[in-house]
Amino acid sequence: FQAGGPHAQDRGLEAVAYAWYEQKRHPATARWSKPQRKGGPLVMDKTYTPVGRGVAVLIACNTFPTWNGYPGLFASLVTGNPVIVKPHRRAVLPLAITVRVAREVLAEAGFDPDVVLLAAQRPGERTATALATHPDVRIVDFTGSSEFGDWLETNARQAAVHTEKAGLNTVLVDSTDDYAGLLRNLAFSLALYSGQMCTTPQNILVPREGFTTDQGPRTADEFATDLGAALDKLLGDPVRAAGTLGAIVNEGVLNRLEEAATVLGGRVAHPSRELAHPEHPDAVVRTPLVARLDAGSDEKTYSSEWFGPVSFVIGTDSTPHGLRLLHETVRRYGALTASVYTTDDDVLEAARQTALDAGVHLSENLTGAVFVNQSAAFSDFHGTAANPAANAALTDPAFVTGRFSVVQSRRHAPDEESDRV
Repeated sequence: FQAGGPHAQDRGLEAVAYAWYEQKRHPATARWSKPQRKGGPLVMDKTYTPVGRGVAVLIACNTFPTWNGYPGLFASLVTGNPVIVKPHRRAVLPLAITVRVAREVLAEAGFDPDVVLLAAQRPGERTATALATHPDVRIVDFTGSSEFGDWLETNARQAAVHTEKAGLNTVLVDSTDDYAGLLRNLAFSLALYSGQMCTTPQNILVPREGFTTDQGPRTADEFATDLGAALDKLLGDPVRAAGTLGAIVNEGVLNRLEEAATVLGGRVAHPSRELAHPEHPDAVVRTPLVARLDAGSDEKTYSSEWFGPVSFVIGTDSTPHGLRLLHETVRRYGALTASVYTTDDDVLEAARQTALDAGVHLSENLTGAVFVNQSAAFSDFHGTAANPAANAALTDPAFVTGRFSVVQSRRHAPDEESDRV
């Protein structure tokens, strides 16, 4: 269910609902009249028809191909646009099944099944680049790296381009009245799908000299140690751990994890370890790595995205210093999520204002069964289009309105109708 299957369908249905509403914003017909000095009024009958923008290309990711893919797919279809689905070469099957079923349903409904096509690529092919810049392609949906997302925004100029890219998701810790709940919640957020979610926290900002909790004060060093212990407790059962972690999706994530262990060395507060998957012996499973950094001396490290199970506890001068860092890094590098832990209403209000100005969604004092990684259709937006991590939000009116135009026709009303008016 997590970010696939029914959750993906939730997001698809949400896009359909938004698109349906926006297409119904204007009436299908209207009668317009203008009084004249002599004779009867001028009367016109007018018709307004939503018309699709053109061919859409969905460039999918390899981690959540359906959850990230269904919003664009269904938003394009319901606004009258055929869709070419270009799956990631490491995650073809989920979208291949989707396309097969879509074509069957289209045929049953009397449509040409080629309204939806699959464009799988062989290794070395640059199918996405060719499709996205084709003059007949008018819509592009993309989830993936900042590098290619930025390229699409710059070069696919003939299309409406919707991108979700990378970012530095940040947690600010000021104080808490449920330290155990904070640790459980944050540990699960770091472990879920081995940190391979675009919403996983990376930078955890903590006053280096300490913060207050219901279990007494904790320094940044102590917090990093406690977070590591919470991860060990969460992932102590191999079966449960495998279900939470999943597997490392590709060599790039594994190499990044190994690089972090090497580069950070003695600053690693909780090293990653290898686990055996009880059902899939060939799966590559790793627990999260947590390193202890400092805001002043390690900016080069924490200002880059380390996609995967790598997170940093970053010591700051104070909570205000942490708020400034949150604002600066999100505005400069982007983020899809931010989180704050505090018992101080003034700090909470400052965090809200910081998030609003930085353009990032904020979660406050999550200690229960809701996690910063997750968003619910019809209730939570995903992305804001207000910082560099994404230029679109799932799902808001802007996500659907650029996929169609309202085209008008008008004519004089029949004379008898004019007389009656």
